[in-house]
Amino acid sequence: MNMAVVGMIAGMLLGFAGYFGGFGAFVLVAALGAIGFVVGRFIEGEWELGDFFHAREHKRDRRP
Repeated sequence: MNMAVVGMIAGMLLGFAGYFGGFGAFVLVAALGAIGFVVGRFIEGEWELGDFFHAREHKRDRRP
C-alpha cells in the first residue's frame, strides 16, 4: 500500500477519534499510533535499540 494512502487513512482515523471522542481521544489515538509505529519498526528490524543510545559525534570532537 502506498505511504500516502496509509497517511490519509491514519489522518482520517485521527479525525474521527477527535470528532467523536474529543481532544483526549485524539491524543490517545495519536500516541498509540506512534507507539505502534515504533514497535513495528523494531519488529521489522529497521531500527535497533542501540541506535538510540550511541553517542553522537560532534564537529568539535573530530580531529583533522
